[in-house]
Parts: sequence; C-alpha cells; structure tokens
Amino acid sequence: MRTPNLELIASIAEVNNTQADALIVVAEHLHELPEPFASSVADASAVNAHITAGVNVVRCAEAPAQRLILAPTGSLHRDYDDVRRFYDAARSAAVVARNAGAKAPALWLPEIPENPAFKLAREAAWFGFCQGLYEPLEAREHFGEGLEEIHHIYLVGPTQQPANWLTAVESGRRVARDLCGTEPERMSPLRFAEYCQQAFAGTTVKMQVIDDQPQLEHEYPLLAAVARASFHTHQRPCVIRLEYVPEGEVTETLLMVGKGITYDTGGADLKTGGHMAGMSRDKGGAAGVAGFVKAVAEIQPAGVKVIAELAVVRNNIDAMAFVADEIITGRSGKRVRIGNTDAEGRLVMADCLAHLTELAQHEVQPSLYTVATLTGHAALSKGPYTALVPNGPAQQSGLVQKLLDAGERWADPAELSPSRREDFDFVRGRTKADDLLSSNNGPSATTKRGHQFPMAFLAEVAGLAEHGVNSAKPLPYIHIDIAGSGVEGGDWQHGKPTATPVLALAGAFIAVP
Repeated sequence: MRTPNLELIASIAEVNNTQADALIVVAEHLHELPEPFASSVADASAVNAHITAGVNVVRCAEAPAQRLILAPTGSLHRDYDDVRRFYDAARSAAVVARNAGAKAPALWLPEIPENPAFKLAREAAWFGFCQGLYEPLEAREHFGEGLEEIHHIYLVGPTQQPANWLTAVESGRRVARDLCGTEPERMSPLRFAEYCQQAFAGTTVKMQVIDDQPQLEHEYPLLAAVARASFHTHQRPCVIRLEYVPEGEVTETLLMVGKGITYDTGGADLKTGGHMAGMSRDKGGAAGVAGFVKAVAEIQPAGVKVIAELAVVRNNIDAMAFVADEIITGRSGKRVRIGNTDAEGRLVMADCLAHLTELAQHEVQPSLYTVATLTGHAALSKGPYTALVPNGPAQQSGLVQKLLDAGERWADPAELSPSRREDFDFVRGRTKADDLLSSNNGPSATTKRGHQFPMAFLAEVAGLAEHGVNSAKPLPYIHIDIAGSGVEGGDWQHGKPTATPVLALAGAFIAVP
C-alpha cells in the first residue's frame, strides 16, 4: 500500500536543488513557458508541430536529468472547464514519466486561473498523478512493490493543504482502489477483512469483524439472506465495523455504510449475456468507505467521529440461494418482499443502516450515508458522475451542498438526484403480507427513477423515514450511488478504480481549515 513520498518546494527555482529527475509542466499554454524551457519547446515544435497537443517528453538541458515533460490541460476558460483539467493532465503525465524512466519527478503548474474553481489545482494534480501511477494489487503482489517505480514526487508551489494531509488522503485512495479493483478470490469477504486489518493496524481505528452465522442471521437478516448460499464456503460473508473517535470533544458524527459485494452473480436472477464480467468491482462502495476511514486514521482530525459498517458478501448460487417472492423481516422489523435477487446491494446495506440509525439517535450532530455501486440507472443518467440522493434533513442542513461543493473543488464531482413521493410509493408493500418491496423485476436502467427509489427503500427499511424534517429527531441521510463514477471510463471489467468518493468526503469533512 505504498504511497509515493510528497515533498513541497516553494518555486521552480528550487527544483535543481532537489533530487528530481524530470520536470512535468501541467499548463494550458505550453508555448508560453518562461526561459530556459520556452526554447526547448520551440525547438521540439520545429520538428513536431503537435508536440504540445498531448503529453510528450522534450529534451531540455536545464531540466532535471534533461527530461521536460509537457502535459497540456486544454482550455481552462470555458463555462464547463473545471479542476479535473489539471487532474486528468497529471494522470496522463504519470504514465509518460514512468515510461521515460523517471523515479522522482517534479510537478509544476506555472499558470493557474484566478477562478475559484481552480483554487485546488496543485492538489488535484497530485491526486491525478497518483491515480496514473497506481498499479493493481494483484500486479504488485506478483512483481513486487517496486512495480510502481516512481517513489518520490516534488510538487512546486504553495498548496491549500499540507503535504501530510495530501499523502494521508492518497493513502486512503489507494486502500479504496485495492479493495474495489482486486479479483474476487483474492478479495473474498474474509480476505477483504484481512486487508482492512492490515490497513488499520497501528491506527486508532477500532475494527471488528462479524462473521458468525447465527449472529449475522439475527442482527443482519437481509444480508444473511443474500449470503445464504455462501455461508458454508470460503466465500462466507462478514460485516466489518470501523470506528474512529477523536481526542477531545466530538462535534460531528459521520455514520457510513458501504456495499461490499465481492462478486455479483445476480443470484437466482442470474446475470446473463456477458453482464457478469466486472462484477468483482461491486464492492466499490465498501472500498470507498474504508478508504475514507483510512484517510481519517492517518489525519486524526479533531471533532469528527466516524462509525462505518461494511457489508461484505458474495451472492453465490445453489439450492439454498434466496429467490424473488420471499418475504424477509429485516432488523428494523420491516417485512421485505424480494422483487429481484439482483437488487441485492440495498439488502446487504439495509440492516447495517438500521443499526447505524439506532446509534445515530445518541450521537452528536449525526449524519448517515450509504455508498454503493448500486444501479445501472445511475451510470446511465449521470454518466461518470456520482449521484447524491438525500432525504429532507440532509437538504435543509446544508450537507448536500457541502458535499457537492467539495466534489467540485477536489475533482471528485457529484450531481443531485432529489427523492420524490413516487419513490416511496414504488417501494410500498402491495399486500398485508409485506411492508416493503425491494425492487421491481426489471433492470434499474430501464426503470423510471431507477437510482432514486432505492434510497426510499433504504430509508424505509432502516427506520430513517421516521426521522424526517418534521420529526422529533431529524437525521440527515444521503445515499451515494457511484455506479457511474467508480471506475475510469465506466469500464467495470478493465477500468482502473477511481477511489470515489474518498476525495469528496475528505474535502467536505476533514480538510485542514
């Protein structure tokens, strides 16, 4: 889980006093660099007119090890340009720098627009560069940690956050990528838990793994139903509890649930037609929550308490597998009729959310979150963006806007999807035999409001619907669907995990003032 060392240097004049072996320039106007770099760019352009159209290496005698790497951002001045221009350019530059043989490059942003949207451009470039460097856990275990050859990065210029904060958050993002992206045998439920134990060893985070079948069946009956065919295999399920308590007074409590389906077969409603490939990444929600808690563990922010439960399950198929039409009573006492076994993510999170709802009523300024690669509908309607589906208290408290703003600033953007009365009508029980319907029997992508109504189900099944705006104890709750943003390019089989929403959460809740 090695994170590259980060060293901040004040100005470009100091680069030659370091051990840097390349200078990476991330900018819009690469033809307008100051000397001595401008001459090298001009000489390169004389033989390649498109030298600044993509990421390229230019020989420059005055650059560290004579490597000048040009990383164009493209336009920064249109209405729709944002800080991801720097993130993406640095991510691409990381691959070129590695292939060029650099081990300790310097990252320089010579021009940053005055626009507040680019206030965190240097930080975004750091995180983008690390995203580009990342290699999968399986590859690192096969070739050794030396596979990631760039071990030190110099970031030129002042940042809004200190180096140790940036390194800590990247450490959390690496945990999230490892947990999300690793294949289903290497990251089966109990091996997922083992990885977490290693990640949180030596920190102040308290961790508990619940894998006892009777206990899971009693405390997490909906999760246990999804995992019914897995209990007597090496893929048996678990719930991982993580808790960080700061020193001193607690001023805010974040209660989080992460969906950790280590392989989503669809269950009895089997995924067919090649749609099962990539389903080892259906644990991206639990991965993102674990990654955020790892960042919290490294930073140890004052005032913020975090309680997380990761529902880590494989929905195997055999004669014991649960099926549609079953009615299962959840932890809250709500009777759930199963509409489709492939809508398993909301079921494994339901009892965890119910438990945290119980705890939240006794915590200081609580807010609740579910994070999941939940619906194809979210990916279809939001594209590469995270979908936030809040309840009334979350909207009125300002939490939704806080998270949206943090996502924009930190190159981890999200879009709002308000919940509506139709969503609650959709999940209401149809007979006196059941209280709730988990889903319809069709795919979410072809269902109206396919990524909004699951939030209504979760709110109802966890008892959160009783803690709305007009209740005696309003509880802010935001469902975070990362089905469209969890991997690069929306390629769930081969795309690199993005570690979302670690950056947005860190920027919203644990950034240094």
